[in-house]
Amino acid sequence: MKFFKELGKAFFVGVLIFAVLGVIQFLTGNFHKSGRDILVAFMYNQVYTLVLYMVNAYFFYFLLKRFRGRLYQFKPLMIALLGATNLTLISIFFINLIVKTGFQDFTVSEYMSSIETEDYYLSTVIALVVTAIFYAVHYYRSKQEKKVKEQKIIAKTASAQFDALKNQLDPHFLFNSLNVLTSLIEENPDAATRFTTSLSKVYRYVLEQKNKELVTVEEELKFAKIYMSLIKMRFEDSIVFTLPEKVNNPDAKVVPLSLQLLLENAVKHNQVTPNKKLHITITEENGNLLIQNNIQPKNVVKESSGVGLQNIRQRYFLVTDRPVNIKEDGRIFSVSIPMLTKNVSRVKETQATYISAKKYDRAKKKVEELKGFYIHFAIYLIMVPVFIYLNYISTGFPWALFPIIGWGAGVGGHAMEVFGYNPLLGKSWEERKIKELMDKDRR
Repeated sequence: MKFFKELGKAFFVGVLIFAVLGVIQFLTGNFHKSGRDILVAFMYNQVYTLVLYMVNAYFFYFLLKRFRGRLYQFKPLMIALLGATNLTLISIFFINLIVKTGFQDFTVSEYMSSIETEDYYLSTVIALVVTAIFYAVHYYRSKQEKKVKEQKIIAKTASAQFDALKNQLDPHFLFNSLNVLTSLIEENPDAATRFTTSLSKVYRYVLEQKNKELVTVEEELKFAKIYMSLIKMRFEDSIVFTLPEKVNNPDAKVVPLSLQLLLENAVKHNQVTPNKKLHITITEENGNLLIQNNIQPKNVVKESSGVGLQNIRQRYFLVTDRPVNIKEDGRIFSVSIPMLTKNVSRVKETQATYISAKKYDRAKKKVEELKGFYIHFAIYLIMVPVFIYLNYISTGFPWALFPIIGWGAGVGGHAMEVFGYNPLLGKSWEERKIKELMDKDRR
């Protein structure tokens, strides 16, 4: 299939070269040929073009396989240039040898003695120009395909990363909440009951926000208030928690459960006793939510892994260019998280790019299929009169019908493949079968 596809391209290039040379000869006043001479010249032109194109095309695909992504570096390009030049010269030598000895009654020695530089000059220049265009087109296509692949990778990576970061929250939150509940059951069963009721509300919020990239500041602050009420059931007056009654823009967005992680970290890494109260405040500052707590580290505590803060930073990185700022001066630990007024998401952007790339790939493939068919059909239309003319000047037997009908059947099959038509199964058979198999797999 690949061979015939390249052969069709070669034939088209040959027709184009022949037409260009014909126009040049006509404009310069050197075009004085009969119909038979034109046909002979066309046949010679196609022989040269087909051989030179196919030799250089397969040499190119060999290099592409050999060097892969390094083909367009200096060394591989020099190898390609020298190789294409030598292959072109060798091919021209053998084509001339066959033409001269097979059709022009030259002996091999006569041909060897008649070789002149002019016999190679024009053919070599044309072949190298066509080869250069071939390389340039393939280079452009490879660059475009590389961009599409990069966008796909970015989209898949960003989506997977965002989902993984969100999924860290559920087990982490539940594990710590159950630890609190276990302590309350031993110390204060009534508080444990109230804690369980409140925990169900909190966890409902966690589940509701699981698939969201951003939530409003108002929702997150309400959740933080409920969450801290659970914490205070255990520590009672040992925690002093303050948050703003209202913010300037309650519809601004933040990453969901970011406050829960920061509040949890504050309790986890500091002493919380009646003598050493933990003060946690949430304020609004320059378009950010500022979460602060006094530093009074526990005497015995595992070294912090920083997973919670890293989680927040990474999740914000996926939705905005604005940074999460973390400061510590020995007395106060503070984290400033952006309040977003524009729902700009890198995940959505990359997902949209991925979907757009998929649509582009599908459309590009369809266009290439249509272009291939139209070229195939055009070549067929050009060759039909050629076959008829050759049949007319050669013999009275209508042998031209065989290639015309046979090739025509191939063109018809190509058309049915490109336009999705099947006279036996119908145009929509493939879609219906795919849907049927997909539905079967879901059961």
